[in-house]
Amino acid sequence: MKKHLIAFAIAAVAAGGALAQANDTIAKVKASGVVTMGVRDSSGALSYTLGDGKYAGYHVELCQRIVANLEKAVGKKVEVKYQSVTSQNRIPLVQNGTVDIECGSTTNNATRQKDVAFADTTFVEEVRFVVKANSGITSIAQLNGKNVATTTGTTSVQTLRKNERATGVNFNEVYGKDHADSFLLLESGRADAFVMDGSILAGNIANAKNPADFKIVGEVLSVEPIAIMFRKDDPAFKKLANDTLVGLMKSGEIEKIYNKWFMEPIPPKGAKIGLPASASLKAAWASPNDKPMEDYAKK
Repeated sequence: MKKHLIAFAIAAVAAGGALAQANDTIAKVKASGVVTMGVRDSSGALSYTLGDGKYAGYHVELCQRIVANLEKAVGKKVEVKYQSVTSQNRIPLVQNGTVDIECGSTTNNATRQKDVAFADTTFVEEVRFVVKANSGITSIAQLNGKNVATTTGTTSVQTLRKNERATGVNFNEVYGKDHADSFLLLESGRADAFVMDGSILAGNIANAKNPADFKIVGEVLSVEPIAIMFRKDDPAFKKLANDTLVGLMKSGEIEKIYNKWFMEPIPPKGAKIGLPASASLKAAWASPNDKPMEDYAKK
C-alpha cells in the first residue's frame, strides 16, 4: 500500500512539474529551443502572410522584438515556428500550448482574460463596416434586409447587433472562415457589407484588385484594445513581453514601427494602408496598460 502511495505521489509531482513547465514559456523555450508564434493570414497590416510560410506585419514585428529578448533570457538563439491561427482556434491553441505567443488581431476583453493573458495594448481598434463604393450604403439603418459578412469566431456581428442604432434593423449574417474570405463575400456580391476592425478592412481594401471600388462607412461600432496574447499564469513571460513593449513605447520606437506598417508601402505589393495612429492608440502608448475592452466602453 505504501509503495502505491509513494508511486502515486511521485506521479503527482511529475505531472505537476510538467504542468508548471507548460505554463512557464521561458523554461519551455529554453528546454526545446523553439518558440511558436501564432500569426494570421489576413489581419490587415497587423499580421498577414507573404506566402511560403513567411509572415509580416506590425504585431509580427513586435513579437519578433519580444522573441529577441526571450533569446537573451534563455541564453541562446531559438527557432521561431509560425503557426497560422484563425479567429476560432487562436485561444484554444494558446491554452493547449501549441502556440506560445499569438501575434494577430485579438481583442482583449474580460471574457477572454478568464482563459488567456494579454500584453499591454499595442493597438486600439475602431469597428466599422466596408461596402462597395457604389452601393449607396452609408449607415447601419441601411443594412436592413441586407447580407452582412463577418469572420467566424469574431465579436463583430454581436457588436453591431448591440449598437443602439441597430434597433429594428434586421440583416442576414454570412460568415467567412477568415478575413480574406469575408472580404471575398463582399467582393463577389454574396454580402452587402463586411463588418470588422477598421485596420483589417483597410488592409483588405488596399490589397483588392480595385481598391477604389470599396469604402469604409457607417458609425463607429466600438473601440477595442488589441493586444498580443499568451498563456495565463505565466508572470515571468508576461513581464518579459511587457518590458519589451514598454521600452519601445517610452523610446518612441513603437510609433516608427507602426508607421512602417500603416503609413508606408508594405510588401508584397507595395500597398499603402494609410491609417494614422489614433488619439486612443497614442494614449495607450503613453500610459501602458492591459485594460480590457469593457474599460474603454465606460468612457
